[in-house]
Amino acid sequence: MKNFYRLLAVTGAALALQACDNDNNVVTPPAPPPPPPAMASFDVTAVNLTNAQPLSPIAVIGHTDAYTVFTVGDAASASLEDMAEGGDNTALIAEANAANVVVTGSGAAPVGPAGSETVTVTLLASDLPTLQISVATMLVNTNDAFAALNGFDVSGMAVGDSMTLNSIAYDAGTEADSEAAAHIPGPAGGGEGFNAARDDAADRVTMHAGVVSQDDGFATSDLTEQHRFDNPVMRVRIERTQ
Repeated sequence: MKNFYRLLAVTGAALALQACDNDNNVVTPPAPPPPPPAMASFDVTAVNLTNAQPLSPIAVIGHTDAYTVFTVGDAASASLEDMAEGGDNTALIAEANAANVVVTGSGAAPVGPAGSETVTVTLLASDLPTLQISVATMLVNTNDAFAALNGFDVSGMAVGDSMTLNSIAYDAGTEADSEAAAHIPGPAGGGEGFNAARDDAADRVTMHAGVVSQDDGFATSDLTEQHRFDNPVMRVRIERTQ
């Protein structure tokens, strides 16, 4: 019995020592980890409004006003040229990421006429006060036409808010509008996409004049009247979901 009480006394002393530090103060438990940072999400849906112009996989870029995809009247960047001539947004998104934009995203596949695709981008809520969203895609049955929203301010959107905007067609000004199949990457041509040589004398981004087509007297054109388009060519719905 004496040994039992002695064991209780030793155990109690050990427990008391565990609850104290070397200065006989109560040990403070570790602080809980900080909560995860608040996030915000946007669904960006692109709708193809054309009759026979598939849109290349859309690029979505969230950024501040320090970045822009293009400026009307200025020469297109090499990455915009790549997308506008060949439908590949890889270089455009890589260039945006190198410029330390807030967030980027890409569609998974081309968007056919009357079709749509939604790209979701998620970012830190702390980036919202200066956030703009840009969207860009190629009209693939053309030489270098593209549709875009260029820096639309979404900083004031609350969760559940949405807005719908229309995009016109722009001409990248990097490839002459020959309408020849050899230089059209879409299903109407199946030809070459991006070519680093610039043979458009303008060499600046402008509003696109539209497709002429062989049906309207452009004898060397491989496009028909079904490939023509009127503005707007793309509708974009932006919804804040988080």
